[in-house]
Formats: sequence, C-alpha cells, structure tokens
Amino acid sequence: MAKDVIAPAYGIAQETVIIVQWLKHAGDVVTKGEPLAEIETDKARVELEAPASGVLANVSAAAGDELPVGQVIATILAPEEAASGQAMTSPAVPPLGVPPASLPGHSSPVAASPLASRMAAEHQLDLNLIKPAGKRVQKADVLDYLQQQMPGAAGAPTAPAAAAVGLASAGAARLVPASPKARRLAAEQGIALAAIKGTGPEGAVLASDLLQMANGVPPALPSAREAGQELTVSHIWRVMAERTTQSWTSVPHFSLVREVNASRLLVWREQLVKRSSAQITYTDLLVKLVAATLRAHPRLNATWNANKIRLSDQIHIGLAVAIEEGLVVPVIHHADTLRLAEIAEQRKELVTRAQTGKLRPDDLRDGTFTISNLGMFGVDAFTALINPPQVAILAVGRIVERIVPVHGQPGIQPMMIMSLSCDHRVVDGARGAQFLSALAEVIEEPLGLLE
Repeated sequence: MAKDVIAPAYGIAQETVIIVQWLKHAGDVVTKGEPLAEIETDKARVELEAPASGVLANVSAAAGDELPVGQVIATILAPEEAASGQAMTSPAVPPLGVPPASLPGHSSPVAASPLASRMAAEHQLDLNLIKPAGKRVQKADVLDYLQQQMPGAAGAPTAPAAAAVGLASAGAARLVPASPKARRLAAEQGIALAAIKGTGPEGAVLASDLLQMANGVPPALPSAREAGQELTVSHIWRVMAERTTQSWTSVPHFSLVREVNASRLLVWREQLVKRSSAQITYTDLLVKLVAATLRAHPRLNATWNANKIRLSDQIHIGLAVAIEEGLVVPVIHHADTLRLAEIAEQRKELVTRAQTGKLRPDDLRDGTFTISNLGMFGVDAFTALINPPQVAILAVGRIVERIVPVHGQPGIQPMMIMSLSCDHRVVDGARGAQFLSALAEVIEEPLGLLE
C-alpha cells in the first residue's frame, strides 16, 4: 500500500520546512528509515527518513522549496504498485546553489553529500559537471574537479573555480575545505588555511577555528571589508532570531546566580577518565547531576501552555550547540536513567551530527530542560534565554581558580558560576533557588547522588 511522505513538523511552533536536496529520486528503491532528503527546519538541518520500504514516486517538491508542514511531497509505492506504472515523476531540481538558468538540458537532480553541495554552492560549481566516484558526489569529487580546473591542468579553469583554488605552502597544490566566512577571515588576516586543523564536517576549517588561533578573542571592531556589509542569514538563524525575540518578549524571565566549588567535580572526572574508555566531559557530569536534581524538583521540568502547567514525567536534557548556521538544541532523552558512559556517547554523537548537518528528527524532539555551557570559550558567567515551551535553562561558565574562604582562611579553589533562567509563570524565586541550591550541593559533593 502506498505511503505518503509529508513535510514533517519537529516542534509545536514550526510552520514550514525547506527542501535542501533530495538524496533519493523518483524510481529509486528505498528502505524504511533510509534518508530520502535533507531538509532545513526552524531548528536544524536534518535528514528526512523514508516512512516505509518501496519505490519513491510522485516527488512534488524541489530543492529550495519552502513548504508548509503536513504537505505531501512524495509517495512510496509498494513494488507491485510501482510495477503497475503509477507516476514516478520528479520535478526539475537544480543542484544546490546552482541557478536553474545555468543548467540547460539538465532536468534531474544530482545526488551529493551535504558538504559537497555546500562546497559547490560556495564556489558556484555545476554539480552536473562533476563525476562522482560512487553513487553521489562527495567532498573528494569536488576537490578533484577543482584541482583539474587549476592553472596548469588540462583545460582552462572557470573563473569561480580558479578563484576557489587555494595553494598550500611549500608548493603543495591542495584545496583546503573551509566555510565562506573562514576563507574571508583567513584572507584578511593573511593566514594559510592549510596550517589550520579544521573542526567542521570532514575537517573543514570554520570561522571559530580561526578565532581560536587568536586566543579565542574575536576582533573588537569590524574590518573595513565588513563595515556596512549586509549579510544574508540562513533559515535556521532567521527562525532562531524570531524565537529568541519571542521568548524574551513573551516569557517573564528571571535569573538566579550561584557560584559553586568544582573541586569534587574535577576529581570525579579524573577518576572516571582513568577507569573508563569513554571521553567524559564536564558537560556529561552536569547532564547527570541536573537530571537527578530535576527528578526532585519537577516544577522546573514542566511546560506552560494555555494558562496551565504541565509537569513532565520524563527528563530529556537539551544541549545548546553552536553551528555555522545558528544554534541547535539536540536532546539526550531519559537522561536520568542513563549511565555516564551512555550520556557521554550520546552527547558526542549528537554534537557530531549537529556539526555535520546530520541531525535526525528524534534528536530534536521533546526536550524538557536545556543546558548551555560556554566554559570552553573562556566565559566566566552569562544568562541564557529560555527555550519555550520549556520553563528553565541553566547557563554554565568556565571552571577557574579563585581566592575563597577555606575553613576561615583564604585559599585557592576551582570555582564555577551557574545562572538559572526561569519562567516566572511556572517557577517562582523560591522554587528556582531550591533547585539551584540542590544542584550546587551535588556538584560540590557528587556522592549525594547515592542518597
């Protein structure tokens, strides 16, 4: 029996999705759970999975289309239905970043990885001209094509390709994958991209990698090239701007700040790292401690809707992750039931998928509380905006040695500042303070979890 593929909704307030590219095309045999297309929602880029096994047909949306959620964009036919000759047409879909007018005679889309598509769009390349080594165009295929277009290679290079090619030092003719902003910053600062270890998808150099080379401190003033420049933001960034504005203007925020002694937290992590092969981070420890504290303070694990408070019986911790396109909040589900190694594994997978544009729909669903940790960027303290319909978010700064009283005498201790932002419609000051106090207690003495 035929199964409709619909434009999905991953949040209560989501209204539209954007088709970034199709990974499968009309007539392709697909398996349930296999990625059909890459789509952009108000939260992140995710892969739309096949709801059933069969043959993809009736594809009615093209790359770049913005569609209302719930709209049917394709159909998956059973083998017998496909054999009967039901429609399996696809619209003319130009490759990502390539204007349709530049593709005369090309009416079918080109399968390409998200990174290959971004690179092609950045360098204004026609993906139809790139011959993939496998079933779809990958980063290596784009690099090979660009190197073939370099001066001295057979054939004259196109203007975009020639502009895109960067030569590494010591005469090595190697193109370094990088985001557009990273390329611009590198050119302005006279930095060779080949000398930078990229942290982006498949080793691509990001703007943050360049900023970290400058001790993590961005320029205080915009460069002459940036001054007066109008930037086009991604769909994710635009919706993030709308949502944060809505959160700040419609949710009555208040914040509580608490400084805690993190010495036991440091010792706990050191012991875990010695005993376990898992890469435990301080964020993993905080997820575990926050989840345990929420179980005893359910008012902060709730939602506000239609003048009613709904307490959640499950604890799903969202982690704020910054990517080039904006901010995403993947979720560790049932965090209070997981062992630390399981939390670490899930956190690592979620962050990797977020940075490579591979988040799945379920990765973004049903968060009940969010943690935003900027300690790795050298931030001492900050306040974060609540992620509706959640009613609280914890902002965490870096661990730094400070002079504090120890048994009545000045001593140096590793300290950490936490800021809890709450929705006053659900959480009053006393309840917020009780939660923050309980969390501080288990941070300063993790053995309290055993109680």
